[in-house]
Amino acid sequence: MVIVLSGVCGAGKTTVGRLLARKLPARFYEGDDYHSQEAIEKMANNIPLTDSDRQPWLAALQQLIKVHSRRGDTVIIACSALKQAYRDFLRHESKEVRFVLLRGEFELISRRLAQRKGHFATNDLLASQFAILEESAVSLVVDVAASPQEIVEIIWHRLQLPADNNLFNGMKTS
Repeated sequence: MVIVLSGVCGAGKTTVGRLLARKLPARFYEGDDYHSQEAIEKMANNIPLTDSDRQPWLAALQQLIKVHSRRGDTVIIACSALKQAYRDFLRHESKEVRFVLLRGEFELISRRLAQRKGHFATNDLLASQFAILEESAVSLVVDVAASPQEIVEIIWHRLQLPADNNLFNGMKTS
């Protein structure tokens, strides 16, 4: 199973993803690591990415999903996947992809971003991400006002993830 934690910058995808990966255990992938340097520079300069800017990034993540789906691995990927078209592209032919949208109020996420240091996505990009966010065709929507640990428990129970960790073939967490 591939679980894609989606949502706007600052929603907690990385924090929740790492915690969920430890709990399963599963491998965690940070989707931001797959952005081109050009895309990172645009975002760092508060320039929202276009669909064409996102295409190479989405293609790389789609390939990652295909590889793990074929092998039957369980992985967690933090990836904004803001539009339905992005989620459809990422899912491609992989039937075991679950999209979990981490959704929160603009003001809450804006405060979080203001406190975050060392990340290329800034508070100035948040409005553009909220503007394109589509909530259709996700497996689960979780409010980020809860603590990261509570969010992990909600995901665990609502997606009915197995309690038997042996089902995950001893994969290492990251």
